[in-house]
Amino acid sequence: MTTAKAFLAGFLSTLVFHQGALAILHGAGATARKPWVMAPVPPLGVPSVLSLAFWGGLWGVALWLMIRGASGPRHWLGAILLGAILPTLVALLVVFPLKGLPIGGGWKPDLIVGALLLNGAWGFGVALLMRIMGGARGR
Repeated sequence: MTTAKAFLAGFLSTLVFHQGALAILHGAGATARKPWVMAPVPPLGVPSVLSLAFWGGLWGVALWLMIRGASGPRHWLGAILLGAILPTLVALLVVFPLKGLPIGGGWKPDLIVGALLLNGAWGFGVALLMRIMGGARGR
């Protein structure tokens, strides 16, 4: 049951925290990337944001497995830092090359900082949602 909660927390955190942070950055003119993109993506043709949320759900399970034993500030800081760093590294070093993009996205500082901010917000959201759903210690 906790795995399902962690998946749901990661899925919802993508839609609310990750995409919410992106909306703020986009609204401030810090990025041209738009939030909540509904354009279909291959191979299934599901909306981009739902595909991203699915992967956010899988990452939510992984993140929960890493932070579930921590409490207090270690819980929250772990969620933010691990959430920021791990998905960003996988995106830069694995996903980008698989999509034919330059490794590391060309190592552009604004892209890397933006990814760290969005994924850190996502990690915080996972920890918060797990706490709300009764699965987290983070007190």
